[in-house]
Amino acid sequence: MRGFVPRVLTIAGSDSGGGAGIQADLKTLAALGVYGATALTAVTAQNTVGVSAIQDVDPGVVRAQIRAVLDDIGVDAVKTGMLHTPEIIETVSEELERVESPIVVDPVMIAKSGAPLLEDRALKTLRDKLIPLSTVVTPNIPEAEKIAGIEDIRSIEDAERAAEIISGLGARAVVVKGGHLPTPGKAVDILYFDGRFRLFEGERFESEATHGTGCSFASAIAAELAKGRQIPEAVEKAKGFIAYAIKFGFKIGRGHGPVNPMAVLYNDSERYRVIVELRKAVQMLEAHPVVSRLSPEVQMNLVMALPHAMGRMDVAGIPGRIVKLDERVKASAPPEFGSSKHVANTVLAAMRYDPDIRSGMNIKYSEEILKACEALLYKVSGYDRRMEPPEVKEKEGGTTRWGAEEAIKKLGEVPDLIYHEGDWGKEPVSTILGRSATDVAMKAVRIALALKGERPDQVL
Repeated sequence: MRGFVPRVLTIAGSDSGGGAGIQADLKTLAALGVYGATALTAVTAQNTVGVSAIQDVDPGVVRAQIRAVLDDIGVDAVKTGMLHTPEIIETVSEELERVESPIVVDPVMIAKSGAPLLEDRALKTLRDKLIPLSTVVTPNIPEAEKIAGIEDIRSIEDAERAAEIISGLGARAVVVKGGHLPTPGKAVDILYFDGRFRLFEGERFESEATHGTGCSFASAIAAELAKGRQIPEAVEKAKGFIAYAIKFGFKIGRGHGPVNPMAVLYNDSERYRVIVELRKAVQMLEAHPVVSRLSPEVQMNLVMALPHAMGRMDVAGIPGRIVKLDERVKASAPPEFGSSKHVANTVLAAMRYDPDIRSGMNIKYSEEILKACEALLYKVSGYDRRMEPPEVKEKEGGTTRWGAEEAIKKLGEVPDLIYHEGDWGKEPVSTILGRSATDVAMKAVRIALALKGERPDQVL
């Protein structure tokens, strides 16, 4: 008996730049563990700057592609993207009338570069033929304005009104994407489903890598529906997925770079390697008793982040920390993700300036340690905790992130060691930073040996 593999058919255009269209859809489906089949509707010559040519696929060939997939492979969900002409929309709608699986309609109208991807005469066919078949429609603000016939959507209330109108065309659910809404610091998507509104808020990223956002978002919803999730849960999952894809998008080309649908997959594939790396680093520390000279009162923690870390749960550390025990150091437990707060925040801050710096370990502060670092030619920078703004101090975990950024800005780059000299009731602490956990462990051993007056190049 074959195992269940969720299947999604995407009906969309080709983007020669690889950032949107069928190419983005297939990357998204693969990243989410879903089998992707395709029906190509148009071939576009485009890149991050613009669209220079469009060649539509004959509607008869579009029909044949859809039938070839439905008659053999089958589908658990369908996603549509660029359909360009009323003839293609008519054809696709006729074929999807016999599909019982969820249908996600991304009403693609304009490319990120501003080029039109839907003929003006096709809007009526989209409204009358395809949207009534849809399970979820995912317009952005300009698309929602055209479909709903609203001239200027500028608020969440406007977007809710548009969603209600579009739902009235026959869509079971509508997600109006809020990327164009003036909501500072956050991106708010509005879901209208079963007569109720739900808002999905996420961080707004200052990124130029947004090409393909709509394609990947709609494909992610289709993927989650194919797995059997309910509509609100599928939208929530897709929202989290696209956040990764935007934040870690590709900085390529001269225009809007493409999103990176594989970012989540890359992160997941790195989890095991990060744990193995931390285990090696801990063994290195435990094998060198001299490291106990570096242990602060709060004990040490060694952490390493995933390459596309978004928060503390993407950073692994040692639960219970690495403790000083009989003039040696010993890890309290095997490494786990989410087991560090302060050191993890320092590393996350450093990664904003240099994504290759993914590991850190806190040690005690002393003038002797700074001199040892200087002798080893390590770059050092510090900050004054007493200068911490009150609003940062009130925020849980904000101090280490703020302090790390202060030290990095002062040096102009990420140093090997960041220190502070304490504050009222706060122990002075330093943090070693490096590209990997073993890199950090090696620096720690060398600093400890230098403190003891031994040659650091004789070990490791």
